[in-house]
Amino acid sequence: MERHLSPAAWVIVIALVLLAGVAGAEEGAAQHGEEAESLHHLSVILGATDNEEATGFTLGLDYEYEWSERVGFGAVLENAFGDVDALVFLAVADLHLWRGLTLQTGPGVEFIHGGHESGEREAVFRLGLVYEFEFGQFFVAPQAHYDFTPGVDSLVVGVGIAF
Repeated sequence: MERHLSPAAWVIVIALVLLAGVAGAEEGAAQHGEEAESLHHLSVILGATDNEEATGFTLGLDYEYEWSERVGFGAVLENAFGDVDALVFLAVADLHLWRGLTLQTGPGVEFIHGGHESGEREAVFRLGLVYEFEFGQFFVAPQAHYDFTPGVDSLVVGVGIAF
């Protein structure tokens, strides 16, 4: 009998690996007397995914490597639960427009788990806005994204939380 990790378990495993990597990089910089501000940013996303068929709780991770002051590159992994029941993986570009306002865009793939399309994959393209509020070492980032697919488009709204 084959055993597979659930999408939620994958999100948790990947989060722990990325958090360990980011923490290790920051600790290494601090030990060498370098500036402790990291170019790596990881946030946990809590929100909802809504499409014309269903709405579901969404849990995800957003990783960004800050390439310059205005541009970052990264990945987003989100799982929409409930009747939506889909996992989305995206390669994204973050364009820092003004203060905490960021335009996030990029292609990806959606793995559909539930409904009549169960087991299918489809291409997805994301376009969205994120606004980061900074509270010392703590960040809160409300966000709204629109995911375009050949099937059913989705609106993803939520909040990212980072330390």
